[in-house]
Amino acid sequence: MSTSTFTRGQAERTLSQRIQTLYRNQLGHQPGKVTCQLFDEKLAVVIEDSVTQPEKLLAEEGRENLAEQVRIDLDQAIRPHLKTLIEEVLSVNVLDLLSDATLETGRTGVIVVLESVPELRISASSRKSAQKASSA
Repeated sequence: MSTSTFTRGQAERTLSQRIQTLYRNQLGHQPGKVTCQLFDEKLAVVIEDSVTQPEKLLAEEGRENLAEQVRIDLDQAIRPHLKTLIEEVLSVNVLDLLSDATLETGRTGVIVVLESVPELRISASSRKSAQKASSA
């Protein structure tokens, strides 16, 4: 699906759903809520409950260093898939993908730098807001 048919909200929802599916299919783990927010040529992603059961078990057993290493290895393994997914949905090349996870909170944060601003359709509600602002 080309992003020219997406509004910003639709692109963000599609990314959220596909990232959740990617984690489930690649890691066998269903993360909680996935939030995506586009800011011009940048994308912020927050993944709740992203820590897998083996990582939790290692941390609970006092093996935090090993749990952190497993997290790093999983992040490196899923990174190319995440990059491809984002490029497919937004039809824009990814220049950089920065991520970090916190075992204590179970959250993963991802910052994506895009080559250019994705081409998105302006939603009807955004169009109405812009018209009201310009007529005021």
